[in-house]
Amino acid sequence: MNIEVDYIIVGLGLAGISFAEILERNNKSFVVFENNSQTSSLVAGGVYNPVILKRFNAAWNGHKQIERSKSFYKSLEKKLNVKLDHKFSIKKAFTSIGDENNWFLALDKPTLLNYMMPEISKEKIDGIIGDFGFGELKGTGRIDTELLVKSYREYLKNSNKLLEETFNYDKLNISENRINYKSIKAKKVIFCEGFGITENPFFNYLPLNEAKGETIIIHAPGLKIDFLLKSSVFVMPLQKDHYRVGATFNWTDKTCKPTKEAREELEEKLKKAITVPYTVVDQTAGIRPTVNDRRPLVGIHSKYKELVVLNGLGTRGVMIGPTIANNLFNHLEKGEELDKEIDIKRFNT
Repeated sequence: MNIEVDYIIVGLGLAGISFAEILERNNKSFVVFENNSQTSSLVAGGVYNPVILKRFNAAWNGHKQIERSKSFYKSLEKKLNVKLDHKFSIKKAFTSIGDENNWFLALDKPTLLNYMMPEISKEKIDGIIGDFGFGELKGTGRIDTELLVKSYREYLKNSNKLLEETFNYDKLNISENRINYKSIKAKKVIFCEGFGITENPFFNYLPLNEAKGETIIIHAPGLKIDFLLKSSVFVMPLQKDHYRVGATFNWTDKTCKPTKEAREELEEKLKKAITVPYTVVDQTAGIRPTVNDRRPLVGIHSKYKELVVLNGLGTRGVMIGPTIANNLFNHLEKGEELDKEIDIKRFNT
């Protein structure tokens, strides 16, 4: 059976979902290939926060990205009939007087005033180590990425737009303004493969670094917090006294298998953040596709104009995805200029 569509999307993580949704809203036809090999979106914390808490700097285009993503996920909640957006504040546990000074200095940056509370909190919070007080961020929260991916996958499956199989690059036939892949004809292929792009013969030249990240989920009935704690690790509230704790960075292990070493590392750091007893009930691992300049990889192949990449969203993928997917769509369909900071032309030799 022959199929003719506007787009083929390869990969259904945050990047693939963002682009698929833009296509739907613009009445473009597409199919998605997904083989479940990449799990970074499934295990992502999904936190949206435009403040880099290590240095108290504004994240790249963070304010604009959050504003766009709010309406994006709100409409997805209605479409999929699920709760995705869980709003909470973030409290940064200070470890020195220097942290306090840096917090006040950062308040001079106009964008950050939208999120950073001007007062330092000296309150004692049961079960939490915070001898030097806390700085609080407002307007933040998390997107339930696991539920998003599973729900969107089911939606596409019911719409006959999901092909649960590995995309075979050797079967790709490229001619001017047209793609033939087995029995499918399309105008363009959008590769949203995450770490899997390292196996893509058309885009494997791009400088994608792979950082394995692991988190644990703990059950801690004595830790009654409704905010995300940023300390030696992050401790993020889930439901029924459960919290996600993370995350590790491993640049050598390229597997998605949870490790004993990562669990021990997280538990050791957790001792510096909380004092209440807990039980580890789960552990997850995934490969983060990251780029040295901390900008996504977006754009058209230098030789094959029908092949496009949308990748490298990084740790703030839930914020970045809707904005760059929209920019890419407008670039392909309306001739809008692609943001130079994300354009893969920056790596063309």
